[in-house]
Amino acid sequence: MSQFSVRVYYEDTDSGGVVYYANYLKFMERARTEMLRECDLDIAQLHEKQDIIFAVSEANIRYHLPAKLNDLLEVQTQLIRMRGARLFFSQSVWRDQHCLVSGSIVIACINHQGKPQRIPAFVQTAIKALKE
Repeated sequence: MSQFSVRVYYEDTDSGGVVYYANYLKFMERARTEMLRECDLDIAQLHEKQDIIFAVSEANIRYHLPAKLNDLLEVQTQLIRMRGARLFFSQSVWRDQHCLVSGSIVIACINHQGKPQRIPAFVQTAIKALKE
């Protein structure tokens, strides 16, 4: 499991002073990117040198409690499985001991033309090493 901390800024909140619902997806995106970085995979280099792009193909999010301005959040990311051209993640956003948001995210591996492509072996190996 990978963990990523994020602070809630004013720009993240709505007029009610709570985190705007779509911003949790941004926090989750950052956490997945940092998880790949932990595996020594840089998404910019994968795109430029290997023609590998990771795109969200499915997101199922459940909101439990609101986060507010200046909260320090912890985003937990766990790879559930890899299959063909897809990565399946479980993610949750926490404040202290409380789960605020949970969800499952499916990422598709595509090329610059938007066509699905099998996750390359070197990427699978790097990600599996983090999972162990």
